[in-house]
Amino acid sequence: MNAASPVIAADAKAAARRKVASLAFWSIVVACVVLGLKLAAWYVTGSVALYSDALESIVNVIASAAAYWAIRVSYKPADQDHPFGHHKAEYFSAVLEGVLIVLAALLILNEVWWSWRHPAPLEQPWTGLAVNGVATVINAFWAWTLIRAGRAEKSPALVADGRHITTDVVTSVGVFAGLVGVVLTGWQILDPALAVIVALNILWQGWHVIGSSMNGLMDRAVDTAEHMRIRDLISANCKGALEVHDLKTRIAGRATFIEFHLVVDADMSVGASHVICDRIEDALKAEIPSVRVTIHVEPDDEAKLPKGTTAVPFA
Repeated sequence: MNAASPVIAADAKAAARRKVASLAFWSIVVACVVLGLKLAAWYVTGSVALYSDALESIVNVIASAAAYWAIRVSYKPADQDHPFGHHKAEYFSAVLEGVLIVLAALLILNEVWWSWRHPAPLEQPWTGLAVNGVATVINAFWAWTLIRAGRAEKSPALVADGRHITTDVVTSVGVFAGLVGVVLTGWQILDPALAVIVALNILWQGWHVIGSSMNGLMDRAVDTAEHMRIRDLISANCKGALEVHDLKTRIAGRATFIEFHLVVDADMSVGASHVICDRIEDALKAEIPSVRVTIHVEPDDEAKLPKGTTAVPFA
């Protein structure tokens, strides 16, 4: 690794941090604009289905603000109280978003009950649908942007926000189609019925967001494909060692933590074993963004495989 590599890596991380923080900030702005449009659509029509759509957008505003806070915290460097960093802050934001989604669904069901007891015809339905349609297009583009960037930068908060907005888009499309049916058929019962469907869909998405975030808080390991890629990288770069065993991984926000035991000849010097460790770490850092590697070096009497094995295998 040349001397300029650490500087280049630091610049890349800084650029990624600025990109994620910027997207999180603009997510608040977009959520406020969409909320305004959806409230206007509900105001001119009086539709409980459009009300439910607008209510979900209120959750979007709060959740986007929480995500922005969590992302800023997660990028803080490690300190004495948090020596492993603040990466998990984003999971708290995602859990909060899931809880807010469930709350929105309950509020929608309450409004549906009121609407069934006090039915009223829709007012200016086409105007309201047009305004809601504009909000939906904006949301669809922004959801795609957030999910793509969140996956690229390994940001759970951005991905959760994008998925929630995607749910909002699906909801809005369904509401739009249903209200067109209400206008064309005159069946007013479709309006609260659509709101019930929206609420149930929101409940399901909220549960999914909470579940995936709790996985992150519980130190979930990398998936099988990534685990095998890590094994291959270690095997390809540990020449001089005898064995690798007890490989463990965990994900915390953008960071991937890897630890394992490296068995070397008992007569090998500390310096020589350190060279092997550096080579493995460099290979992992070159392929896996924000990786943290811990290697426990052991003498050959700690090996788990029979003596005489010529490859550098995993036990």
